[in-house]
Amino acid sequence: MRKGKVQITVLKSLKAIATSSWLNIFYIFIPISWAFHFTNHQNAEEPEEIWPFTVTFAMSLIALVPLERSLEYGGDQISLYCGKEIGDLIIVTLNNAVEATLAIILLVKCELRLLQSTIVGVVLLHLLFVPGIAFIIGGAKLIYQSLSPHSAQLNHILLLMGVLTLLLPTALFTTLQNSDAVGAGSANTMVSAIILLVVYTYSRIFLYNPPGEGNAFRPLPDAPTALLEEERALLHEEPEVNQWVCIVFLLTTIAIIAPTAEWLVDSIEIVRSNSQIQQEWFGLILLPLSSFAADAILALGYFIRTTARYVLGWKRPPTRVAKARSIDVSIQFNLFWLPFIILLGWWSNRPMTLLFDTFEVSILIGACFLVNFVTADAKTNWAEGATMVAFYVMIALTAWFYTGDVRIAALLSSGHCSE
Repeated sequence: MRKGKVQITVLKSLKAIATSSWLNIFYIFIPISWAFHFTNHQNAEEPEEIWPFTVTFAMSLIALVPLERSLEYGGDQISLYCGKEIGDLIIVTLNNAVEATLAIILLVKCELRLLQSTIVGVVLLHLLFVPGIAFIIGGAKLIYQSLSPHSAQLNHILLLMGVLTLLLPTALFTTLQNSDAVGAGSANTMVSAIILLVVYTYSRIFLYNPPGEGNAFRPLPDAPTALLEEERALLHEEPEVNQWVCIVFLLTTIAIIAPTAEWLVDSIEIVRSNSQIQQEWFGLILLPLSSFAADAILALGYFIRTTARYVLGWKRPPTRVAKARSIDVSIQFNLFWLPFIILLGWWSNRPMTLLFDTFEVSILIGACFLVNFVTADAKTNWAEGATMVAFYVMIALTAWFYTGDVRIAALLSSGHCSE
């Protein structure tokens, strides 16, 4: 509540939000994408007579870029009021907002097979590509960067459990190959979804409030020195936005994301059929990457800026704490959003199951083991980050030629799905 400190005015808060990033110029594409969508739907007989769905898809994709950046900025600001631990949880949840919104819209539209591919794609993106890029950029000037051992050790178990949860129904289906497997898998899905939610809940309790006096919501004594220094710096950093303005700003941004993401999904099927892209690759690679567009542009801009400063001799001390928050994003999506979407699907008569494509489960297991080996010593370097990105590229190339398991698609489509 900033008692005893100078309160930030609403006007200053709005000015800080408006000037927080050069990506805010892309806000102009939000009304444009909405206009294109409604123009297409008003002309039901010839919806592409004025604007092709490809253009609507592109406009909606670009419109999500500043919205994603706004969520990140708002999360960073609200963390200055809540502290690093709670702030990180808020930022991780906000980072999943676009992907979760896309997943719920796909569920509502009964695109269950595409939904499964997108879920796996989101987890892979935040397991391999995003942290890999961060490790490359952050480790370019250091032998290694540090991770928090407390969270890294817990993340290993959570990652492995989340992925192996998808392996169980796949193994059952492959072994039985009959209707008994389908019935057992349906019953298993509901119970497993509830267990995953319980696991995620108690893991957050242990992570943010471990046993011992004075350990709640603060780094442990054995945390890396760089992490402790970052925590101390956060205590002295002043926010730019009033806390109440920030909350309204975040809620408004999420409210705008929902319809914009729906316009994107509305044009997906037509764009995919016109471009002859396989549904597997569309869900595994393209849709998750589209939700990461804002962060990708920012990462590219940061890389160019730091490279230019280094060449011109404007050298800054490199950050010794590795940016691995995206791994937490992946864990939350796997252990919280996936079971939430499954339970929401069964409640709304859209039967989504944990029986995923064998190819998708296999690459998830491979990615999980690679990430666990990279972070096992709570240290990272640019070579390990490059290896993670290389494996993601290999997955993308392989998925381009994969058409999907028709048996899984048939099982998903055979259930009653009421739109």
